[in-house]
Amino acid sequence: MANYKLIVILGPTASGKTDLSIKLAKKFNGEVISADSRQVYKGMDVGTGKVTKKEMKGVPHYLLDVANPKKIFTVVQYQKLALTAIKKIQKKNKIPFLVGGTGFYIQSIVDGAVIPEVKPDWKLRKRLEKKPVEELFEMLEKLDNRRALIIDKNNPRRLIRALEIVLSTKQPVPAVFQNKPNFDVLTLGINKTKEDLVELIGKRLLRRLNNGMIEEVKKLHKSGVSWKRLEEFGLEYRFVAQYLQNKITYQEMADKIQKESEHYAKRQMTWFKRDKKTHWIKNYTEAKKLVENFL
Repeated sequence: MANYKLIVILGPTASGKTDLSIKLAKKFNGEVISADSRQVYKGMDVGTGKVTKKEMKGVPHYLLDVANPKKIFTVVQYQKLALTAIKKIQKKNKIPFLVGGTGFYIQSIVDGAVIPEVKPDWKLRKRLEKKPVEELFEMLEKLDNRRALIIDKNNPRRLIRALEIVLSTKQPVPAVFQNKPNFDVLTLGINKTKEDLVELIGKRLLRRLNNGMIEEVKKLHKSGVSWKRLEEFGLEYRFVAQYLQNKITYQEMADKIQKESEHYAKRQMTWFKRDKKTHWIKNYTEAKKLVENFL
């Protein structure tokens, strides 16, 4: 049955997932569920490249603006909301498109990964908080190199949480897989050369700086999101926050965002390439053909 099918569109940052997904969703009677760990937050629009109402071209989107940036939003919460959205779309006899670059979010849906509900271990946290981030990252690499691939290696809170789960369950994160969800999945990955990606990231950065990204971070801080929390969001938010605190110059901020985004894209690709079932495509025509065959 067509309504038990799920189409996943993934790819590195700046590769054009949003445009492609809207084109395909329009063509094949679909609706889009975002799989982006920062677009879930309200008020984080420019820095995350959140799709605008106009760009949606009438295609409904889910899992945007569902969380408060002052609070931590977990993959467990994401999984629950995304599965509800998929059911809702299927009930309308439409095709759900799961679109994004957060590998962990996608895995939680496609593989039915269950993230163990591990309670905070305050003693362990205290001990780990004394260690530099480099050391925390090295520890995680040894214990769970798959998680280390896609984690923000400069984010102590995320590193400590990942270590806490591994050390308490004695298994990599996610430790368990449920029965797989009952839908057929077609996964399309957007393939870009390294050179193309570097150029796309650069163009996108300029666009974001011209479209008020710095003002957005100021506004978030004014609304009560601490500098520490803003830095935890990584990439654009980390470096704009540092710039606004006069820790780095404007040029350093731009250079660091560019470089970190390139590193992030590389880590995303390493994670995505592990799934041998992904069909890597170069353009809309190739994607359209695969979707037609799948449906």
